Amino acid sequence: MIVVLVRISVKPDSTGRFVQETLENVSHSRREPGIAAFDLLRDLSDPCSFVLVEAYSDADAPARHKETAHYAKWRDAVEGMMAVPRSSVKYELVEPAP
Repeated sequence: MIVVLVRISVKPDSTGRFVQETLENVSHSRREPGIAAFDLLRDLSDPCSFVLVEAYSDADAPARHKETAHYAKWRDAVEGMMAVPRSSVKYELVEPAP
C-alpha cells in the first residue's frame, strides 16, 4: 500500500470554494478501484492549510487516479486558489502490515 500526503495552502478568500471542489473530487476518488482511502484534513490552527490523505492499494493506482476526469476537473478548478504550489510525499505502509 502507498499513502500519499498532499499538503495544500489555500488563499484565505478561497477556502470555501476549495473545500467544495475538493469534496467532489474526494467523493469520486473513493469509488475508484485501487483507492483504499481518500480523506481531506484541515489544520485546526490554520484554516487555510489542508492535507489530502490518499491511500492506494497498488503502485499503479496513483497514476490511474491522475488520469481521471474528476481529478483533472479538481486540479484545474483549485489551481488559482492555492497560496503556494501543493506538495506531496509518498509513504509505504509499515503497520498494519499490508
